[in-house]
Amino acid sequence: MQSSGNTILITGGGSGIGAALAHEFHAAGNQVIIAGRRQAALDVVVADNPGMAAMTLDMEDPAAIQDFAEKLVTDFPALNAVLLNAGIMVAEEKIDLAIAEATIATNLLGPIRLAHALLPHLETQPAATILTVSSGLAFVPLAATPTYCATKAAIHSWSISMREQLKATGVDVVEIVPPGVQTDLMPGHAENAQMMPLADFISETMGLLRQQPTPAEIHVERVKFLSEATKRGEFAQVFKMLNQH
Repeated sequence: MQSSGNTILITGGGSGIGAALAHEFHAAGNQVIIAGRRQAALDVVVADNPGMAAMTLDMEDPAAIQDFAEKLVTDFPALNAVLLNAGIMVAEEKIDLAIAEATIATNLLGPIRLAHALLPHLETQPAATILTVSSGLAFVPLAATPTYCATKAAIHSWSISMREQLKATGVDVVEIVPPGVQTDLMPGHAENAQMMPLADFISETMGLLRQQPTPAEIHVERVKFLSEATKRGEFAQVFKMLNQH
């Protein structure tokens, strides 16, 4: 993936990791379009980054995703990168069906639907990139958020398969694997000293994305405790440590 000169869509761009990455891509000389449910949040990010664009999008709504994709490629025909960052993380007591269904719709079906809608356009570009966002919890789950972890494990698997399917095209698939980061993804995360500071995560992630060739998976050092646990033969120990009460 080239560092500048891209036209990139970032979902979940109104806050947290999405907003921070949008700022960095914008500063590096890319046309950035952020998308999210809350227009007010998008407006704040755009106001801080003159020239950035914003469009509202509900990742749970299949019809809205299709309409959004059609308008996006009409308004931004140079679109050549998509960062599928939007997601929700909600604790569940045993099985909470409403939370589970909303999480699957937003975190898994949403990215798949949007990628499906945009892939025909991306394949017409000389070079294009689909960036997915999984989680260290895709590799070792947090029992308190079972559906979130399952969706991120699915995104990890889906990214591997799509990368293989698209290898003969000009579309690359890059997976970003965050650790716990100080954002408002869940209540208390932003103030939790055990979470990685957002600025540190963004700096390390952007450095990895600028490598040539771009790594297929972006693992900051902080996430390897989780993402490489099985490789180290430590899955059971790490799972127990993560889930101790």
